[in-house]
Amino acid sequence: MTGLLTGKVALVTGASGHIGRGIAVRFALAGAAVVAHSHRGDVRALVAEIVAAGGRATGVRADLGDEEEGRRLVREAAEWRGRLDAVVNNAGVQPVQDLAGMTAAQWREVVDVNLTSAFSCTQAAAEVLPEGGSVTHIASIEGTHPAAGHAHYSASKAALIMHARSAALEYGSRGIRVNTVSPGLIDRPGLAEDWPDGVERWTTAAPLSRLGRPEDVGDACVFLASPMASWITGNDLVVDGGITARPTW
Repeated sequence: MTGLLTGKVALVTGASGHIGRGIAVRFALAGAAVVAHSHRGDVRALVAEIVAAGGRATGVRADLGDEEEGRRLVREAAEWRGRLDAVVNNAGVQPVQDLAGMTAAQWREVVDVNLTSAFSCTQAAAEVLPEGGSVTHIASIEGTHPAAGHAHYSASKAALIMHARSAALEYGSRGIRVNTVSPGLIDRPGLAEDWPDGVERWTTAAPLSRLGRPEDVGDACVFLASPMASWITGNDLVVDGGITARPTW
């Protein structure tokens, strides 16, 4: 992966989160200069880590629930080093709420953060991305395999997959590629303690017998942003250790 994206600039939204941080680090290892976005989180340690390792990174705050904030984020990312080559729309939330008791406000909050922010950033990025530029949405296997309590989350991720396909169709003539990465269960500190039965069920069922790691998602994003994926657009790359290959009957 080293040097694969040398000279490129990548924007990663939601980089203060566990998966977003992993994506940003893998882009930096591939040689890209990284714009790490956060809303309420802190990316200063992430930026310092990348710079200490010889990479280039900067942090930008923005509330992606506000369309103009999303456009400002993309504009600042492109101005930082005079170009923007890749955008990873990773910012998202995953609350648990039964559909029967869900309010319209709770529904809109998830859809706005997970879906509408990607729409706004993609639209803004398409104005500055060069031919060969790429946009990657972080969707989820729940976009096709819903889980209880995640009706709003699963719907937003399914819509992200279709948004990417629609954007790929419309922006392809300009040489801009748009894809999604759909992760399965990604490990984080404390997950095994918080959800021991779920982790055990996953590792037992997954053909590769482990949880995913943030770098697994990051490597998929780097690949899709690289010249190796120059003829891939409108597709969903599933990164789930094979869990969706399991029969459900």
